[in-house]
Amino acid sequence: MVKELLRKLSDAHGVTSSEGNIRDIIRAELAGSVDEIREDTMGNLIVTKRGDDFSIMLAAHMDEIGLMVQYIDEKGFIRVVPLGGWFGPVLYCQRVVLHGTKGPVPGVIGAKPPHVMKEEERKKEIKIENMFIDVGAASGEEVANLGIEIGTPITIDREYTELAGNRVTGKALDNRVGVAMLIRALQQMKSPHTIYGVFTVQEELGLKGAKVSAYSLNPDCAIATDVTIPGDHPGIEKKDASVEMGKGPVLVLVSASGRGLMADPRMTAWLRETAEKNNIPCQLEVGTGGNTDATIIHLERGGIPSIPFSIATRYIHSPVEVVDTADLEAGIRLIVEALKSKPAL
Repeated sequence: MVKELLRKLSDAHGVTSSEGNIRDIIRAELAGSVDEIREDTMGNLIVTKRGDDFSIMLAAHMDEIGLMVQYIDEKGFIRVVPLGGWFGPVLYCQRVVLHGTKGPVPGVIGAKPPHVMKEEERKKEIKIENMFIDVGAASGEEVANLGIEIGTPITIDREYTELAGNRVTGKALDNRVGVAMLIRALQQMKSPHTIYGVFTVQEELGLKGAKVSAYSLNPDCAIATDVTIPGDHPGIEKKDASVEMGKGPVLVLVSASGRGLMADPRMTAWLRETAEKNNIPCQLEVGTGGNTDATIIHLERGGIPSIPFSIATRYIHSPVEVVDTADLEAGIRLIVEALKSKPAL
């Protein structure tokens, strides 16, 4: 089942630019299911299933948002910078793991308690630059002895948990959801075409791994698996996010109001026709914010026809992201069926 694979991927730690743990899981899962597994100089993991001269790139970013040590004071408190798009209050008083040279070290994000806040402070957004990490050390020397230094990467300490029905919650479902979907599709697919499964790095810092790999591979077309925002919970309206959890994968027609990507209509038609033919539910989205690897892939070389293929995921860029695994199963089926053919480019 995809649930257990997603658990393994969500609980693993792989902050952007330090994705090694995720690469290891993917290698183990795909050994024997593909013709080649290799890592490029930037850290993208590229797997190949060889076929004819028509090549399709399937991308899923491995990295999760996190933090990095910027400064350690004489009392052992650690200041950090964000890696990726955090909203400060989401991080307030979370437990974290610092990935030091001597192994993982637990810590907590501290901030001024509300009891001693002045009235005007209570009204202000809690900013990351005012937070610090406490690992229990009493001095900077103790912190150093734990193997923590400037540049040490940090991830959220949170475990994957099953909710009611098919729904689960955990950290880094953006984008371990896409990774899990791509792993299962690669294991199951039988395509006449050459398929590149690319597990990309540093998406959260500017789609960097996808740019490098797309240029190198120069595929005929590309699909980027990722997550997207549903409008099915309090605080967000359907007019701003029309898709819902539990209603199938999402074909993203437009990302970032077109500033990011306008999906190639031939790619859209190919996937929609496949979904209809195989009675697989799917949704359409015109998005106003957020980009995926498809945004940069479609601009490489002379232009690569591309489309984001996403799963509606609640509370993204938080430690408690929520997804309906039935959407993942439908997404896997749709990819597997689509790759039996190719878009009419």
